[in-house]
Amino acid sequence: MTRDTRFARFLFAASALALTCFTLPGAALAETPSSDGGDGIVVTALRTPVDSDQVSSSVTVLDADDLALAQPLALTDVLDRTPSVTVARNGGYGQVTSLRIRGADPAETIMVIDGMRMADPTSINGGFDITHLFADDIARVEILRGPQSILWGSNAMGGIINVTTVVPTKPLEGDFGVEGGSNQTVNAHAGLGGTSSLVDWRVSGTAFSTDGIPTLVGGTQPNGYTRKAASGTLTFHIAANVSLDLRGYWNDSRNSFSDTFSLAPQIYAGDYALTKQWSVYAGLNVALLDDRFKNRISVQQDQTDNEDLYPINALYGSPALTFVGHGKTRRYEYQGTLTPTKGIDLIFGAEREEQHMRTGSPYDDGGLMPYALVPESANTNSVYGEARVTPVTGLTLNGGVRHDHHSQFGGNTVFSAGAAYTPDKGTTVLRATYDEGYRAPSLYQLYSDYGNTGLKPEHAKGWELGAERALFGKAVQIGATWWERRSTNLIGFAYCPYPINPSDPSTPPACLINGYGYYANVDKAFGRGLELTGKARVAHLFADANYAIVVNEDRTDGATTYGKQLPRVPRHVFNGEVGYDLPFGVTTSVAMRHAGASFNDSTYAQVLGGYTLFDWRVEWKVQSALTLYGRIDNIGDRQYQTAYGYNSLGRTAYVGIRGHF
Repeated sequence: MTRDTRFARFLFAASALALTCFTLPGAALAETPSSDGGDGIVVTALRTPVDSDQVSSSVTVLDADDLALAQPLALTDVLDRTPSVTVARNGGYGQVTSLRIRGADPAETIMVIDGMRMADPTSINGGFDITHLFADDIARVEILRGPQSILWGSNAMGGIINVTTVVPTKPLEGDFGVEGGSNQTVNAHAGLGGTSSLVDWRVSGTAFSTDGIPTLVGGTQPNGYTRKAASGTLTFHIAANVSLDLRGYWNDSRNSFSDTFSLAPQIYAGDYALTKQWSVYAGLNVALLDDRFKNRISVQQDQTDNEDLYPINALYGSPALTFVGHGKTRRYEYQGTLTPTKGIDLIFGAEREEQHMRTGSPYDDGGLMPYALVPESANTNSVYGEARVTPVTGLTLNGGVRHDHHSQFGGNTVFSAGAAYTPDKGTTVLRATYDEGYRAPSLYQLYSDYGNTGLKPEHAKGWELGAERALFGKAVQIGATWWERRSTNLIGFAYCPYPINPSDPSTPPACLINGYGYYANVDKAFGRGLELTGKARVAHLFADANYAIVVNEDRTDGATTYGKQLPRVPRHVFNGEVGYDLPFGVTTSVAMRHAGASFNDSTYAQVLGGYTLFDWRVEWKVQSALTLYGRIDNIGDRQYQTAYGYNSLGRTAYVGIRGHF
């Protein structure tokens, strides 16, 4: 047992003991009850609203006030302030960005926006590209940790990020925001919506532009980024128990990467990439049996179009367009929620997912233009069910099962079980859960020149124990969670033997095509960790902090890297913020983030040094509907890397104004 592990278990045991002691008779202090008897926080990432004190998994909820205080541009600006979440970005805004929950691979996290599960079939791992997701019209974010495949299917091995956009509450209302700052950055947003007995509607749009920074360490050419995005929701109230939801999301971005692959004086400033993403959703909701039996039938389509262009290639007779990728995912769903009696909720459903990918490159056919786009596809049929039962006051039990049948590798079944207990209406909450997750091979891993149609799905089995306690009328809240996760059949890149023997039947087919390598189920991993959280508000002073130990090690049999921490996963991460509400509607805060050292990649040749950053925030509510705000990020202008050889933003400053009517 390592020193980190012994220390983590000691901290968890001490924290749990302290939390338990506070539940003894006579130790409970005054509390402020909410309308539901708990803390009033409802979690929707479980496909149906659930009070947070009935959720067995670790969850963080960021509401509109939290987001306004944090002032994020990209969504990752606020996600990496939450427990066990780390972000790596290859440069400034718009450059390749990846997110890990508890050290899980970026492809093992699901992104959900307004109930729409987002995906990009053209990416290597088939997951959602979080690079282009900004704060925009977001009103609420939930981070649900641990394997969550029962309700959400493939890729939910690390967790779920559930985003909800602004919902109208008045007959007519609108909001706007404009901010600008370092690196010629400008961000503008506006939204308009309304609600009535017949229809609820909301539309919003965002425009973002920045000159950026040099992507590579030692580079001189800033890499600019522009982005336009829009979203909309429309709900028709057809009858008292029937409604129709229509939703849409669109994003169009242009990212310069001139400085990504070369240094001065060879840099050519014209290299860029174009990305377009859009999603549409239609869902019919029908409630029966006095609202105790809710049904939803829906269809959703996501599409992603990517192009990489190197105009300088034309000077040498080569195509400027070096890559084209078109991905499309169509999902059909039925979900039912039945409450036969108080204290019993049954969730069940069926889904069909159809993924399509067309990619092409001039290198695929010897540099000839135009080149063909090679189509590939796969589909998955799924059924699932979960029960949530409250047998006695304060105790909630849940259990579920899901079966998926993939057109390539066949069937897969996962299970889950958990419990949440609160003896005092949410003042104290104890949680325990066992969850399973899996990730189906992506279309690229199955069918590209490096593909392997014999791939099996990745699997994860995890459990966690947690305790939370509110003190002094819920002015102070503390919590501790210990988790473990075992992952098998992880898909990695295997290199071809040298020399290649075409007559050897054991030679992988991909080696006969590219002579380099192929994707295979070769890796195992074991993760464990401790998460400590605390927040407090006393009069005008408030504070929030979290600390995580994340141990996520390679456990591949016979590997030379056995026992090493997986790449880009710091073992220690701390976030803290202290703020004060000043007179005249002014609020200011100082935040700190510390991330320990980590390895850059699976070669373990480069180490990414640890770093500590300080940020400052201030906002002034000039009127109830008008706020001025500003911030300075990385006050100390700390130079650090989250990906080896790539710059990160230094000291930056922004000011803005937002309002609503």
